[in-house]
Order: sequence, then structure tokens, then C-alpha cells
Amino acid sequence: MKAAQFINKQLGIRENQIDAVLRLINDGATTPFIARYRKEATGGLDEVQIGDIRDISNQFDQVTKRQETTIKAIEEQDQLTDELKQKIKSTYDQNELEDLYLPFKKKRQTRAEKARKNGLEGLAKIIMAQNNQDIIGAAQRFVKGDIKTAENALQGARDIIAEWVNENTALRAKVRHMYQQYSTLQSKVVGTKKEEANKYKDYFDFKQSLKKCPSYRFLAIHRAADEGLLRVKVLVDEDRIFNLCDRFFVKGNNEAADQVQEAYEDAYKRLIHPSMENEALSEKKKEADFSAIKVFADNLRQLLLAPPLGKKRILAIDPGYRTGCKIVCIDESGDLLTNETIYPHPPQKETSRAKSKISQLVQAYDIDAIAIGNGTASRETEYIVKRIHFDRDVQVFVVSEDGASVYSASKIGREEFPQYDVTVRGAVSIGRRLMDPLAELVKIDPKSIGVGQYQHEVNQQLLKESLDEVVVSCVNQVGVNVNTASSYLLSYVSGLGPALAGSIVEYRKKNGPFQSRTELKKVPRLGDKAFEQCAGFLRIQGGKNLLDNSAVHPESYAVVKKMTKQVGKELSDFIGNGEILDSLKRKDFPYVDEFLFNDLIKELKKPGRDPRKQIKVLEFDSTVKTIEDLHVEKTLNGIVTNVTDFGAFVNIGIKQNGLIHKSNLADSYVEHPSDHIKLHEHVTVEVIQIDVARNRIGLKRI
Repeated sequence: MKAAQFINKQLGIRENQIDAVLRLINDGATTPFIARYRKEATGGLDEVQIGDIRDISNQFDQVTKRQETTIKAIEEQDQLTDELKQKIKSTYDQNELEDLYLPFKKKRQTRAEKARKNGLEGLAKIIMAQNNQDIIGAAQRFVKGDIKTAENALQGARDIIAEWVNENTALRAKVRHMYQQYSTLQSKVVGTKKEEANKYKDYFDFKQSLKKCPSYRFLAIHRAADEGLLRVKVLVDEDRIFNLCDRFFVKGNNEAADQVQEAYEDAYKRLIHPSMENEALSEKKKEADFSAIKVFADNLRQLLLAPPLGKKRILAIDPGYRTGCKIVCIDESGDLLTNETIYPHPPQKETSRAKSKISQLVQAYDIDAIAIGNGTASRETEYIVKRIHFDRDVQVFVVSEDGASVYSASKIGREEFPQYDVTVRGAVSIGRRLMDPLAELVKIDPKSIGVGQYQHEVNQQLLKESLDEVVVSCVNQVGVNVNTASSYLLSYVSGLGPALAGSIVEYRKKNGPFQSRTELKKVPRLGDKAFEQCAGFLRIQGGKNLLDNSAVHPESYAVVKKMTKQVGKELSDFIGNGEILDSLKRKDFPYVDEFLFNDLIKELKKPGRDPRKQIKVLEFDSTVKTIEDLHVEKTLNGIVTNVTDFGAFVNIGIKQNGLIHKSNLADSYVEHPSDHIKLHEHVTVEVIQIDVARNRIGLKRI
């Protein structure tokens, strides 16, 4: 089977489209580049489809490599038949492939192997034939050496039969199906750990269909089991499996058949069940990891594409009580202008002095907006700031602090602000995050941003790859100003990476701002391939060519020029002129394929457009400062801070976030909350439950 056929069976995408994607990937093209600039080759496949093709292609490669190593290993034992070779080459399921290899796998000294060495395989064959009525008499003939009695002989023969049963690929396939479809997940608390395991008390005596167990629940149980607090089992109906074994192996109703039955029951309990239980838990873990990582990735995408305030002068506050509130002022480029510390809250409670200082800084540095971190003392700080009378219109925003402390202590933070401590760096990060969330958040390990669930329980390599891919996708979707972007932001641009991003910044420092995209070719080590991949995602504002500040790729400049010449217009007449552009018909430009034509028209209408929405200020209820101020049926404004498989967490303006369980998200059944609510979405909610002791607030969306 070819890779394209394998992928087609799983995705349903045409093989010629798959082949085109694989050719482009092998040629060094990135997913964003293929999705944006090679639509004519792929038939317009999007980033998700291209990523799926790449991932399944990698799975195909792994399976085919395993096929080859399996064939070679069996061949070396001189046991490879043409039929077995063909069966291996036509098996693309990893578990089934391992089943085929199982009889030939080198084993440690097993009970069956020991029995063979004692010459009992002949007796096992006699029993399996189930023709001999005198099994004890047959066994007596094998009593010799280490085999002292007929029962010893029968036990050894049963051990050999149990191994045959365990290695039967057809039986294993059917049993595997039972574990996948009909098994039950059971967890019980370890008797001596009840107090320590209290946060998992919902799972102290728990049962649920393994197949239907939600990923977040499975990961919670998995974590507790890893911590030694719960014992986890996978249960199946043994009678169904024994009936299946009966149909496979029992041929009659005699003593030999009884021996076979005893052997297959032993095989199941000692060999098959432990293997299938581990496999079922492992597969469920992979499924749960995939689901949790998808939630994390979806949230990260929404966070990275959160509305930016834009190039404004910002006063940012990292709030605190005893240690005070750290204030920084940053200019339109995000550069630090000054920093101060104020103490408006207890124990110092220098509120008047703090308000006066903020007012002075706003006036002195022409501040346009104020960003307040949403951590400790956030609400109290916001309350004070909103009661200051400024000499201008100053918007006040509450900004997520998640990850700011990681940035402030990181190598990147130290390199940017070597002369300042972590508190100043953290406040700068809060301010910059308001200005441009994407540009600032790329400096922070995505796992530190706090928008997932059970992130430490999932496969860390898969998590990193998935989140890195989201960052790359978002950066390229928005586009990057090559003359102002940091090396960290540039490193995520298609075709670049840290080394070339650093070279671009060094070139910029030495030679001044880039005047054209073509000038990028002068950057050391930035070759033709890298230029092809990155050029369309880099923007040059105020450059020589108007198209350099658009998503039109340089390879299409000649096409645009030909189109403008054909209709007797200048490029400047096209840019932003919807009337002219809407009048153009694809049939009049036969040298332009349909995908490119549509993309060019769309881009020329709004060149360099930012796909992110406009930022809005959310007003919290001023009468609610703590959880004690809430009551059931109270209506509040809130902003979504996290979306999980079981619901959405909402900031309602106090220390504790409330939870909208997915059953309270909509009037209809909600399977995936992310289909109904988004990160940073402004929502109106009703309080339906308050648990002050556990700091829990239940909400309903209205």
C-alpha cells in the first residue's frame, strides 16, 4: 500500500491532493506556506488537513519500518513463510502487527519454554487434537527426568497450550475488540491513603465504561493512580471471553477438552488479560492525551489571536499587597520608559499617594491605556485606578498574568532587561501583552500560559509539538512587521527559525530598516528556499512596493502587475479599492488560477489586514468584590479565562473564577464546550451555586 492510499482511508482526502502535500513537505515547505500559497496544488486544503496528512504519513512510515524489522527478525529464525510475509506486509495496525510477531519474539524463560525443554510439546499436541480418551495414560508416557508425575506432565502441556492460545492472532483481535468496546474502568482508593487522596474522592469507588470515560476524568484517575492513591483496573465479562475461547479451541466433550478449557482460562488470566488491560489503558491514555492537547491548542490559538490594543503608550501595573504594586510605563514600541512602586493597599495603605503617582505618570508619559494584571489585589487596584480623574481619556484593562512570572525569570527576560529585577520585567510583560498578545506570548513556553487541563499528565513531546505548531500557525496568520519584530517573534515565521531570525535582526541593526522584501535575500544564510517560505508572511510598512505590506507573495507580483496593466490601472488604484476589485472577473485573466485570483482580490481589498478582532473593555459589577458578595440568581458580566472538556472558567471580577459546566452552556446538549464558547469571550452569567468553604462558584450562561 502506498502512503497516499493509507492516508486516504483515514481522511477521505483524494490521493492526488495527498501526493501533492507530501511532495511539498519533502521539498521543505511548511504547513502555513502550503496552506496559503500552494492551494492550486493541494486543491485548497487547509492547515488542519495538511497537518493531518503529515502526521498520518509519519504513522505510515513507522508502521512500514516495523513491518520490515518484523520480517527480518522472523527471517533470521528461518521461520518466514510467503503467507506470513504477505500477512505482515498487509497489516497496518501496530497492535495487530505485534500480535503476528508475538510467537517469534525472543522470550525469557517462560513456563511453556520450560515445558518444551522437558519434552512435553508432543503431549500438548495430543491434548489439542482432543481425540485421545485416556489423557492420564497419554500423560504417563511423558513421565521422565524432571517430570515426576502425570499431573506434572499435564501441567506442562497446559502451559504450552496457554502460550498457543495467547499467541493466536484471530483470538487476540476479537478479545481486543471486547476491551475497546465493552470494558469497564474501575478505580478504588488505596485503603491507607484515603485522607491524602481526598481531592479524588469522586473516584474512591468508581466504575464507568472505558470507551465512554471523558478524557478529563480518565486523566484525573490516571494522575491519582500514578501518585499511588488509586488502584485502577479494566474489567470485562470473562464469560463472554471464555465462550469465545470455547468456540476457538474446544472440539468435543472429553477429558482432553477439559484440559484445553483449563489451559485457555489460565492463558486469559495470566497472559491475555494483563496484556490487553495494559493495551486498553495505554490506548485510552493516548486518546485522552489527544483530546486534552486539542483543548489546550484551541485555547492557545484563541489566546494568541486575542484582540491587540495596538501601538499605544501603556502604564502597566503588577498588583500586590505587602510588597506593593509595580508600575511601568512603556512606549508605542514596548520599550520601558520608567518604573515605580506604589503601596495603595494594606498594610501601608498609601492610597492617595498611589493615585497621585499614577495620575502624574499618565500625564508625564502621554499614557493611552492602563493594563492591570489579574493576580493578587487585581480587583482592588482596578477599583482605585477607575476612581482617578485623568486629564485625558484613558481606558483601563485587566490583563491575564499567566506566564508573566515565567517570562520575567527567563533568559529572554534577562536579555531584554538585564538591569531590572523580575518585578519590573513582569509588569512590562503585562503591558506588552495588552499592546500585542501574540508578540509577547511567543516569548513564553506555551505550557506556562495556563489555558489547558491536566497538562502535566499528557505526553509532553506531543504537547510541545502541538503547541509550537499553534504558535507558528498564529504568527503566520497575522503576519509580522520585519522592521519591528523581535527575534523571538520572527523565529516562528515560516522558513526561518532562531538562527535566521537572529540574522535578520542583526542585519536590521547594521543596515537600518528593510526597504523591500527583496532585500531579505541579502541577510546572511537566508537562501532562496527560506525566502520563498517566509517572504509572504513578512510585512514592510512604507516600503518601495505597496505589495510588500500585504500577504501577496513576491512570486505573484508579476501576476498583479500584468492584471493592473490589462485593465489600464496602476497598482495604487487597486489597493483598497473594493469597487474596482469587485468588477474584475476571473474569466478575463486565464493566466491566473482560481485560488490565486480569489486570494489576490481579497488581499488587495485590505492589504496587510490584521485578522484579530478589536479589543473591548469589560466592566465588572462594582458591588461584587469577594465571593461573600455573591448570591444565587445574581447576574454578572465575565470574561472566559479557560475552556476545558467539562466547561468554561469565567473571571467575574473577584479572586475566584466561576465555572459554567457544559450542561449550563446551552439549552441543547453540549458535547464539546469549545463549540459554544471561546477564550476571552465576554459573557453574561447567572450564579447558580456558591460553595464558600471550597471557593467554588457555579454559573449558568444567559
